[in-house]
Formats: sequence, C-alpha cells, structure tokens
Amino acid sequence: MRPSSQGYFWPVLWALTLHVLMFALLFVSFQFTPDLPPARPIVKATLVSLKSKSPAQVQTNQKIAGEAQKTAAQQYEAEQLEQKKADDKKLADAKKAEAMKKQAEAQKQAEAKKAEAQKAEAKKQAEIAKKKAADEAAKKKAAEDAKKKAAEEAKKKAAAEQARKKAAADAKKAAEDAKRKAQADAKAKALAELMSDEPQYQMDVGDDKDDEVTAGIDARIVQLVSEQWSRPPSARNGMSVTVLIEMLPSGQITNVSLVQSSGDAAFDQSAISAVKNVGRIHEMIEIDRATFERKYRKREMIFKPEDLSL
Repeated sequence: MRPSSQGYFWPVLWALTLHVLMFALLFVSFQFTPDLPPARPIVKATLVSLKSKSPAQVQTNQKIAGEAQKTAAQQYEAEQLEQKKADDKKLADAKKAEAMKKQAEAQKQAEAKKAEAQKAEAKKQAEIAKKKAADEAAKKKAAEDAKKKAAEEAKKKAAAEQARKKAAADAKKAAEDAKRKAQADAKAKALAELMSDEPQYQMDVGDDKDDEVTAGIDARIVQLVSEQWSRPPSARNGMSVTVLIEMLPSGQITNVSLVQSSGDAAFDQSAISAVKNVGRIHEMIEIDRATFERKYRKREMIFKPEDLSL
C-alpha cells in the first residue's frame, strides 16, 4: 500500500502546485491588464480515477483537493475584493475628474460672462465719457460764444456811451460857446452905447461924427473894454456908472476913476477893472496930437447893463 500511496502523492502535489502557479499568474495578469468587467472564475476540478485506489488514498486525495479548492476560493475572493476596491477607486477618481471638469467648465463660463459684463460696462463707461466730453465741449463753446457776444455788446455799449458823451460834450461846448458869444455880443452892445452920440454916453469935449479915424478908435475902445468886462451878479437893468479914463498919446491908460456911481459897488468896480485891464490902446498913435488932446486925453464912459445876459 505504501508504494502505491507514494506513487499518487507526487502527481497530486504537482497538480496543486500547478494550480497555485496558475492562480498566481492570473493574479499578476489582473494587476497589469486594463480594467474589464468582472468575470466569474471557472474552476475546473478534475477527478482522477485510478484503478486500484484504496479508500484511504482516495480520502486523502479528496481532502487535498478540498483544501486546494478552498484555498483557491479564498484567493479568488481576495482578488475580487482588491479588484472591487480598484474599480471603486477608479470610479471615484472618474467622478472626481468629471466633477472637476464640470467645475472648470462652470468657472470658465462664469469668467467669460464676467469678462463680457466687464467689456459691456467698459463700453458703457466709454460712451458716457464720450457724451460727457461732447457736453463739456458744447458748454465751453456756448460759454465762449456768450463771452464773445458780451464783449461785443460791451464794446458797442462803450462806443455808444463814448459817442453820447462826445455828443453831450459837443452840445455843452456849443451851448457854452453860444452863451459866451451871447454875453460878448451883449457886452459889445452895452459898451457900444459908451461911444454913441445918444445921451447914454457923454464926452467932456464935443463930438466929430465925420472923423472916421476917431470912429475906428472908439470902436476899438469898446471892443477892448468889452473883452475885459465881466458882468457882476448884482447888475440890474436901469443901473448906470460913469468913469473917467486918462491916457497918454501912446495909448497907455494911466488912470481910471469913478465919476458917478450906480449905487452898486460891485457893478462900479467891474467897470473900472474892465478899463484898467485893457492897459494900452495901441491905435491911439494913429490920430494926431490935437485930436488926442481934444478927445482922448480925458474921456468919460458910461456903463449900463441893459440887454446883457448872465
């Protein structure tokens, strides 16, 4: 019996070893092969029927086969568990990658929307700035136009005011000239009475109406005295003052004295001052000495304010 048992031992051992090697190779191949759907392992058990096996040997062989099958089942369960863990990890990684991809896509879309919104806002702000600049330019131009118009209006107004002032000044000057002329004419008219033959003017010596030379001298005396006479405010119509003029043959007036007062000291003094201010009558040298001695050495003049204006 022993030799027969030893004869089956080695073949069984080799069969178990072969199975273990096969399972090891399968496990290694699972680690290096791409992921595939799990498959059910096919376990084939070969029952070797041998003639002339003893019950003990058969029992031993069955026990060894059962142990080998049990070991193979445990190995398979371990492999399946590792495979499940690897599959779960890969699935989790795939889900995580998908989630990250979706998150990246969402972030990219959000950034694109944000960029678009910023671009729209920038465009809006640019439009606002452009409109504001245009408004400012329009306001500036309007202000410059208004300023220019105001300057032109001020210039026109100043020119008009200047023209008005000039016209007023010219009118005032013309009025003053007319007043002075009227006063001079009135003085001349009043003083002309001094040299007339009417009773208003008297000479201490007789008249010679036909003497043209003396008539010219008389007119000159009236003119000179009229230019120097200023009518006092107190002068009134009806007043009369008589003065005496003393001269040299050269026409130099040496003295003026009051002969008959008008009753108003200011009017009397105005007549005396007018004659004194003449100073000299150069035309006296044109008459002969006899005529001078007879008519002009001493000569009375009568001043009256009639027809004189202020």
